[in-house]
Amino acid sequence: MLSFDILSKPGERDHNEDYAGMQQRGEAYCFVLADGLGGHGGGDEASRMVSECVLDDFAENGIVSQRYLAARFEAGQRILLQEQRRQRRMMEMKTTLTVLLADSTQVLWGHIGDSRIYHFKGRKLHSRTMDHSVPQMLVAAGKLKEKKIRGHADRSRLLRVMGVEWEEPQYEIAQPQPYMAGDAFLLCSDGFWEWIQEKSMQQLLKKAASPTEWLCKMEADVCRHGSGKHMDNYSAVAVFL
Repeated sequence: MLSFDILSKPGERDHNEDYAGMQQRGEAYCFVLADGLGGHGGGDEASRMVSECVLDDFAENGIVSQRYLAARFEAGQRILLQEQRRQRRMMEMKTTLTVLLADSTQVLWGHIGDSRIYHFKGRKLHSRTMDHSVPQMLVAAGKLKEKKIRGHADRSRLLRVMGVEWEEPQYEIAQPQPYMAGDAFLLCSDGFWEWIQEKSMQQLLKKAASPTEWLCKMEADVCRHGSGKHMDNYSAVAVFL
């Protein structure tokens, strides 16, 4: 029904705090990507814990619905806060989270933080999630141009993440979209999209016959632009419908 591939690399860091994975239940798929925050032993634990909370439940109960997806974000938040309190590491264990669900009729996604989900239709960029970050807020206010997000001094200042107490949900759930053969999706951490422009993503997609080929071409672009510049962990999930 669909094809996919996943990559997650440490970049020029000594430890990878990203997590990327997939789970399938019948004809339904769940793709997850998270970027942990909080340093060695905190961020990686947070991203893994929240991602596995989503994937493990999907294997048993997963369906493609907004209610189900929201419930997984809520469950991941509860588990992470509980573990923070247990370890007394409230300031260290936080993470972004992106989730893409798909079955034979529809596709649905949600996110929190600055890990992104890109949607391509007809091999052209159709939309992307908006970062929960200071630069994205400045763009929304008309004080910064979109292209200036990359490299901005406050690019890593996030306004919403998993692992911070909230009174109301801080994640965003998209409206379900019909399953359209030929559509493509890219989930990626900021360590990935920081070093590749959307125009390049689109051009490389047009040349790629598979998700694996697309990821390989994009990774080469990421490494070419980021090498020697203290590259962060970078992770991506490519999905072809």
